[in-house]
Amino acid sequence: MSGQVELRIDRIAAGGAGVGRTADGRVLFVQRTAPGEVVRVEVVEQKPRWARGRLLRVLEPAPERRVAPCPLYERCGGCALQHLEYEAQLAAKRGLAADALRRIGSVSLADDIPITGSPREFRYRNRVSFRLRRLGQRVVTGFHELDRPAHVLDVDERCLLPEPPLAEAWGALRRNWGAGAGLLPAGGSLRLTLRTTASGRVTLLVEGGQGRGEPEALLKRVPALAAIWMNDDPPGTPALAAGDGQLEETWGEEAVEVSGNVFLQVNRTAAALLEAHVLAVAGPVAGLRVVDAYCGIGLHARRLARAGARAIGLELDPAAVAQANAAAPPGASFRQGLVESLLPDALPADLVILNPPRTGTTPLVLEALLAQPPAHIIYVSCDPATLARDLARLGARFAVHSLHCFDLFPQTAHVETVAELACSTT
Repeated sequence: MSGQVELRIDRIAAGGAGVGRTADGRVLFVQRTAPGEVVRVEVVEQKPRWARGRLLRVLEPAPERRVAPCPLYERCGGCALQHLEYEAQLAAKRGLAADALRRIGSVSLADDIPITGSPREFRYRNRVSFRLRRLGQRVVTGFHELDRPAHVLDVDERCLLPEPPLAEAWGALRRNWGAGAGLLPAGGSLRLTLRTTASGRVTLLVEGGQGRGEPEALLKRVPALAAIWMNDDPPGTPALAAGDGQLEETWGEEAVEVSGNVFLQVNRTAAALLEAHVLAVAGPVAGLRVVDAYCGIGLHARRLARAGARAIGLELDPAAVAQANAAAPPGASFRQGLVESLLPDALPADLVILNPPRTGTTPLVLEALLAQPPAHIIYVSCDPATLARDLARLGARFAVHSLHCFDLFPQTAHVETVAELACSTT
């Protein structure tokens, strides 16, 4: 198979590409396509069982296709689904989760999994990371290109993902960092992460590069920035370089500090719906022992402790643990370290909440849960495939009682899934 082919797109795959089959039966992945469409494609990469193509023309468009609202979408790899109406995006994500859970985890409930959309389709991100490349005298900053992932596409404040204060700060930063971005640390490649609070105060975290640049001068030239943090290459613990290191954020009823790279969900309105769902699934917890694993700053543990639980949070990030302990209500405490090291001593428990990174939990975590099974587990996952893998491993002792998807990342192929498990054997 080579050159150009025509095919019908059957579904959306992980990563956002449409999937179809060529005449010889090979799976072909094509970005910017939609289920049901007939498209003409240039084959750009071939493997024994699959191939990748570049969309040339839509011969029969799907009813859900739209003109992407962002002027950068044609080349930008930051989004994957802007060419679909939002309801179609939700359907595609529900399909991604259901397919992984059914195929990898053998979860029967996957066919009926519901999904809750984001209250904001655009301007929802309170944190965005951009890549900065110095190419001789030229500076390019933005996201990786769609068809050339080794290249960076220049992205300014026209990007539709950041919350308005963050987008404005990004534009001001680009205009005021000096020739060759000279006020930033030296080096050919930097990672710049901007984060905004609910009140509109913005922080900048600079990762990579050499030296400090001139953060104080940069802060003066970009009044939209409240603080600048630095993380050297190789990365360590971010250090405050200039500005206010104690920015307060309001997260639901919780007061938290925005500092360094402490984790908070990027979509505050959709995260509130997910977090409310977790509390609803947990149900009455007064008198119960709860373990909140991969807890970050401990929002779930804090809330459950206020509802009468005895809650223990487990988290690797020392800054997050320090913040969680400082704000801990009676009944909540937090321990720092690897979850797989801390969990055995934190068990037994009535309820365990798991919120691991995209890679899922480790075998040691699963072994601890199987050895001392809690009555219930609530697993919050940002990757359906690793969730399905872990549910399959837990299947010997736990049954899946409910599943619910949440869209925290509109315009992308990412989806969050909350699984409720109950111990099925004693």
